[in-house]
Amino acid sequence: MANKYLAAIMSFLIPGLGQAYAGDIRKGIGYFLVAFVALEIIGIFFVDSILNSFYYIIDILISVYAAYDAYLMAKD
Repeated sequence: MANKYLAAIMSFLIPGLGQAYAGDIRKGIGYFLVAFVALEIIGIFFVDSILNSFYYIIDILISVYAAYDAYLMAKD
């Protein structure tokens, strides 16, 4: 049984890690590839741009959603 709070913290820091910890490896890899890697690659193009703050807002929102999803997935 996975700890809900630990899963949420893990997934907030690295999207997908909490899902993998909770037992759904496939969902965790999906979150990691889409939410983390894709956003980091896209973020490279927004450096020194007015859209840079928009990128960070989207990144935080995805991290919060991933943490919430991991929290719901984990059974304490």
